Amino acid sequence: MDDPKEHTRCPARGTCPVFLALSSEAVRYAPSVLGPALEGNLGEEPWDTDSQPHPDEGHPPPLEAVPVPWKSVGPCKSHRESPRGLAETPGGEEGPAAAQLDVLRLRSSSMEIREKGSEFLKEELHKAQKELKLKDEECERLSKVREQLERELEELTASLFEEAHKMVREANMKQAASEKQLKEARGKVDTTLFAEFQAWRESPTLDKTCPFLERVYREDVGPCLDFTMQELSALVRAAVEDNTLTIEPVASQSLPTMKVATVECGSTNTCALSGLARACRHRIRLGDSESHYYISPSSRARITAVCNFFTYIRYIQQGLVRQEAEPMFWEITRLRKEMSLAKLGFFPQEA
Repeated sequence: MDDPKEHTRCPARGTCPVFLALSSEAVRYAPSVLGPALEGNLGEEPWDTDSQPHPDEGHPPPLEAVPVPWKSVGPCKSHRESPRGLAETPGGEEGPAAAQLDVLRLRSSSMEIREKGSEFLKEELHKAQKELKLKDEECERLSKVREQLERELEELTASLFEEAHKMVREANMKQAASEKQLKEARGKVDTTLFAEFQAWRESPTLDKTCPFLERVYREDVGPCLDFTMQELSALVRAAVEDNTLTIEPVASQSLPTMKVATVECGSTNTCALSGLARACRHRIRLGDSESHYYISPSSRARITAVCNFFTYIRYIQQGLVRQEAEPMFWEITRLRKEMSLAKLGFFPQEA
């Protein structure tokens, strides 16, 4: 005898695709019009397959009479079948549209990026062209400056060359004139005086008895150091010959003076050599004597001219002057000329 429980269950329980889909949770039953009554009866409630349930008995109508919407929640765990093989859901229809929308969005974003990139490149190109134009203008300006400097340099070089040529020409002309004057002067030189100088130069000495120095003493040194005060003049001459005479300026009254053991001879308003009333800005000291003598500018110029002459002949005697005889002779002649001018009262104002 058959078990009555087996007749209460679905005869296609093990092979029914709906049951398999529900039991494997591949699809879920979502009633829309049947209400909770049908959902509760899908469990382990008895199911009589021989008789149809009557509406007034509280049983739901047959499944074939009511269309049931199915919703796919994913692929079946036991069977690797596509959800489309079991049921066609509305979500499957939205897939291509969403993909197409994504493609359109990507295309729009790509076009936007491309447009922004194109604008950025255009701006950069414009900046580069502007900078290049500025550099071209700067290069052109520098090129003009270089050309101007080159022209000025050429003009300056030409001017300097012309000026140097002119200076050389003038120097040659002056040299020729000097040589001519020297030749003329040589023709006018006293051969006796020059011979005396050459003889003294062969054996230089400060002995005033030699012909050359004896002539200079008689014609220049003696008259130049011949002052009114004869006694003091002789002392000054001896000090010049011995190179022991000292000339120093008179200290200014505004400066503090030190008290030393000196004897002041005369005053700052009277020359001790000429005896004339003159403003004396210098004084002389003879040898190691502590006596000082105030002298006028004229007396100082005469003493200085004689000292310069003796300094030069001392240099010749010591071998410090390395020249030919003629240049030495002309320098001695110039120094003799200064003694003659100082003797006549011609001297620089700063004296």
